[in-house]
Amino acid sequence: MGSIDIVGPLFQPLRLGALSLSHRVVQAPCTRMRSTKESDGVFVPNDLNVEYYSQRASAGGFMLTEATPISRYAAGYPGVPGIFTESQIAGWKKVTDAVHAKGAYIYCQLWHVGRATVPSFIDGKQAVSSSDIPITGNGLDGSEYAASPPRPMTVEEIQETVQEYAAAALRAREAGFDGVEVHGANGYLLDQFLHDNVNNRTDSYGSTIENRSRIVLEVLTAVAAAIGADRVGIRLSPYNYFQDTRDSNPNAHWLSLCSQIASLPSESRPSYVHMVEPRFDEVLDEDAKIGSLAIERPSLDIFRPTLKKGGIAFLAAGNFNAENAGPKIVADGADAVVFGRWFIANPDLPRRLKDNLPLNSYDRTTFYGAMPAEKGYTDYPVYSK
Repeated sequence: MGSIDIVGPLFQPLRLGALSLSHRVVQAPCTRMRSTKESDGVFVPNDLNVEYYSQRASAGGFMLTEATPISRYAAGYPGVPGIFTESQIAGWKKVTDAVHAKGAYIYCQLWHVGRATVPSFIDGKQAVSSSDIPITGNGLDGSEYAASPPRPMTVEEIQETVQEYAAAALRAREAGFDGVEVHGANGYLLDQFLHDNVNNRTDSYGSTIENRSRIVLEVLTAVAAAIGADRVGIRLSPYNYFQDTRDSNPNAHWLSLCSQIASLPSESRPSYVHMVEPRFDEVLDEDAKIGSLAIERPSLDIFRPTLKKGGIAFLAAGNFNAENAGPKIVADGADAVVFGRWFIANPDLPRRLKDNLPLNSYDRTTFYGAMPAEKGYTDYPVYSK
């Protein structure tokens, strides 16, 4: 098979909610920790961030921002821009203007880290989660997560947080974003409710998969009511191990969640679900990850039909490259493919894939910040002969 046959499907147009995309090569949400500190816990998009996103924008392309805290105490990492102050809105507006100037679309990924933080990052406050189970290991300040375990959220706090997501979505639109992606993956707050090894609640937000899914459905409903369902997506990671999330039955539980999402009223139903392939893991290599899952042939393919019945598009992420992305589309395994590391190293990735051009290699040591900040961020070259 020639290379054009492999990559051709990535360059077919796609209607994704309110967006009309020219191609299906999507920029993944990648935390890069390069924003400017304004005050404790408040980081603002800067000119370097504008340059980074502008470099990766392409006509009719779809981009997702780094995970973006919805409130001051939703954050857990330094250098990560939020969407809860006027200065952050103004900073993001420069990003969205630059992206739109190149004909691309961009969604803000809305984030609450839950237990994945430590008191030193949130004014000495105790982290919150679905329950009181801490992550093993140390936070970014070097302190043990177990030394300050999270506090289970009250039902009132859950409802307040649901409304914070909706308010953040409105601020994102004010900042010029075309829509938002709800971060329900990778072991952060919403995922901490979904995974049964983390959520040990016995109230209406625990015990059963229907109850564990409740906060996710409430967030989607609130955000869609705020900005329109056709401008809302959600990211999920059923096979996630990151942040100590290991569900007992990811196939059955996320299939139930997908069914519940697809059954939402049309005015609340997101335009897409974005999932992470089981082969991808932040720690294990692909073979080790697949071998560790007690599931025969783990695959995102089981979720696709249920979502399709609800008219929900499907985006797949996780270890995709020039060889396996197009076939994923051809096999109807996804409507679009999301690239992270290759987009970091190749600002002109869509062009390189389309024209079968060689790719820059990526430098893992600069993924999460670097000195100077430009290193591994805005200094990757575009292709030139």
